Amino acid sequence: MRIIETYHEDLLNGVGLREVLFFSGCEWKCEGCFQPWTRDPMCDQSREWTENDYEILKDNLSKNYISGVTLSGGDPLSHWNESGVLDLVKRIRKDFGDTKTIWSYTGYTWENLLKLPNDSIKRNILNYLDVLCDGQFIKELKSPKKPWVGSENQRVIDVQKSLKSGNIILL
Repeated sequence: MRIIETYHEDLLNGVGLREVLFFSGCEWKCEGCFQPWTRDPMCDQSREWTENDYEILKDNLSKNYISGVTLSGGDPLSHWNESGVLDLVKRIRKDFGDTKTIWSYTGYTWENLLKLPNDSIKRNILNYLDVLCDGQFIKELKSPKKPWVGSENQRVIDVQKSLKSGNIILL
């Protein structure tokens, strides 16, 4: 998996102060994307995620005032990133349990992810997420009024409550 940059103590990408990881690689090519350079999985700004990166993330997540981590991009659930992201979210849960929240953005919709087999990587990632911001950005539906997403079609989903109930529960 390849990372472009990390924001520390960010307030804009989820509830509370968060660590935010921006991955490279996105197949959606949404018109009006605010980070079009992240589409290319091998873009010049990207590099391989390393063990040292995880140690820095772990140290930052250890701070009491950090609420959790947000995975953004690009698309963390793209086929270029999915295996590494699954390993990452498993590791965060192992090290922090439920004391830190894990948010992820994706162009996939909740419904499309649930159609995947239970043993698929993307579907398995859902088991470790607290919040999923789903759906492609649609320029014509751009909305500055909707928190944490860019267009009206996108949703901020409470993953664990939604999986448990079988219905989409919005945050």
